[in-house]
Amino acid sequence: MTTAPYVPAPPQGPGVQPPFPAPPVEGRGRRIGLGLGIGALVVVLVCGGGVAALIGLGTSMQGALQERADAAVRGYLNAVRDGRYDAAYGKLCDQAQRRETRAEFRSRVAAEQPISSYELGRLNMVNASVPVSVSYADGRTAQLDAYLGQDQDTGEFEVCELAE
Repeated sequence: MTTAPYVPAPPQGPGVQPPFPAPPVEGRGRRIGLGLGIGALVVVLVCGGGVAALIGLGTSMQGALQERADAAVRGYLNAVRDGRYDAAYGKLCDQAQRRETRAEFRSRVAAEQPISSYELGRLNMVNASVPVSVSYADGRTAQLDAYLGQDQDTGEFEVCELAE
């Protein structure tokens, strides 16, 4: 007959503490809820801040691109309006300069109705164009689009075509 090993019974009676007390359970659900709530708030703030930063960056980039596009189109149109055809030719993109020589450009633009004033619209990011409302010296008006390209060396916008 085998005997079971002796295991002492836990002490009993008032004032005796068990050897391994159980952890307190009151308020545990509240602490977990508070911790999860704070964690969710941090995630929302971080993600919301990231979204706000992306929106701000996009808005500022679009504004900067609009300014650069306006400067390119204004420079070209001012040169054409003032009869500075060599300067206007210099503001054309490489592709446009390959299509016609400086002399061909000069004679073509000089034969067109002179521009008296113009007004630029918003840059179309899809096809890189700026709408232009043009008033000619004879009183006619037209809606044109200035199609833009980017200079490979400087990264600045250049006018590739001014078309209806």
